[in-house]
Amino acid sequence: MTHSAPAFPPRLALTLLAMAQLIIALDATIIFVALHEMGVQLGINAQQLQWIVSAYTVAFGGCLLLGGRAADLIGRRRVYRSGMALFALASLVGGLSSSGGVLIAARAVQGIGAALLFPATLSLISTLYAEGAARNRALAIWSMASAGGLALGTLLGGVLTQSFGWSSVLLVIVPFASACALLAGWWLPRDAAKLRGRSFDLAGCLTVTLGGSLLVTTLVQAPEWGWAAPRTLGCLLASAALLAAFVAIEQRSRDPLMQFSLLRLRSLRAAMLLTMVFMSSFGVQYYFLALYFQDGYGWSALQAGLAFLPPTLVCTFGIRISERMLRRRSPRQVLALGMAAGAIGIGAVAVALPYGATYWALLPGIVVLSIGQGMTWTAMWIVAGQGVPATQQGVASGMAATAQQIGGALGLALLVMLANANRSTSAVGTSPEALQGLVHAQYGAALFALLGVAVALWLRPEKTGAAVPVTELAAR
Repeated sequence: MTHSAPAFPPRLALTLLAMAQLIIALDATIIFVALHEMGVQLGINAQQLQWIVSAYTVAFGGCLLLGGRAADLIGRRRVYRSGMALFALASLVGGLSSSGGVLIAARAVQGIGAALLFPATLSLISTLYAEGAARNRALAIWSMASAGGLALGTLLGGVLTQSFGWSSVLLVIVPFASACALLAGWWLPRDAAKLRGRSFDLAGCLTVTLGGSLLVTTLVQAPEWGWAAPRTLGCLLASAALLAAFVAIEQRSRDPLMQFSLLRLRSLRAAMLLTMVFMSSFGVQYYFLALYFQDGYGWSALQAGLAFLPPTLVCTFGIRISERMLRRRSPRQVLALGMAAGAIGIGAVAVALPYGATYWALLPGIVVLSIGQGMTWTAMWIVAGQGVPATQQGVASGMAATAQQIGGALGLALLVMLANANRSTSAVGTSPEALQGLVHAQYGAALFALLGVAVALWLRPEKTGAAVPVTELAAR
């Protein structure tokens, strides 16, 4: 693919793309510290509180392929603006809601907005910036925005909830998302003319969205329901049936939602595996460490949020390391080193936990895993876009991001089950029984990171000309 001189302001465009990732990451964590006040003021029970978090995850994970398809067919700028506008509207409705049901529905719509934004943003980076140093730099800035959003969410959520109440954690997003939707009309390049003869593949969209949403829902709820419970097994079977129907529909469609020929690209297959193990290793750290800081140390939510600022700064340093290494090294080498650092760092945290009377005892391991997290995040998204035709970048991004969401839900469910095995309580505290469960979960996360090293070493550069032709349909 050749790149001519861009007819758009590259720095301003990248600002909007980074803001999208900042908002997506921010919204994933800003809600945590406001949950207690939401429950008190709205009369929400524990299960409904969980769904204030899970509704966003389920809608995000279930609609990513739909978002990627929309970006490819409707236009990336149009989908970016629509996703931002939807995010702003849902945040406004959620912040003004007076019932748990409306709040949960608003969070689900936020998830749909994020599912539109994420593949559109990533495919814009892959098509607007030439492969190599320019794209790596853009992805590094985009990655820094993500890391900043995750940490800023916990800190900002605590400050806003304490000062202005729970609704402020939603309303604060409205002006930023609205401004991004408006400015995208000037700062992002115009979309190309819509391709004729292309369709949304409605049957494929419905089956994969319902099947994916049901799968993520089941993985989120399984630890509470029980893995062998009838409704867990029933939901898993229904999800499998819907996804099987999706495959059958795609194989017969004249214009499929997802061309399975993309899966012939080893880089995309590896990226999907890497995003899964990334969330199952690095991604679960926020959950386990936040609980340990609050239950083990007795810290407030705001203190726990502040504890994540140093690792976020270190993660940003890891992103810069990745950007510089990619000038001389292949993504395969950077990914292997990043995942190895993650395994070592998570293992060090597990070793220190029984002796971690202070935060400082855990910090060396947290620093190492945070460096690995930054190195891995940027490189795995570079791999996801390699060899993919420009007209399929949205769907490819959606495929990798869907794998990420499933990996996060599945990994967390398995590790929570491991942490709670042979325990009388699910709380993470300082009792020997609870602490040992947390140590087991951390070792499990380290094993996931080691699996990521193996996947990275399996990766090979795509041969020149290996990109899948746009017109080629998947063949069985």
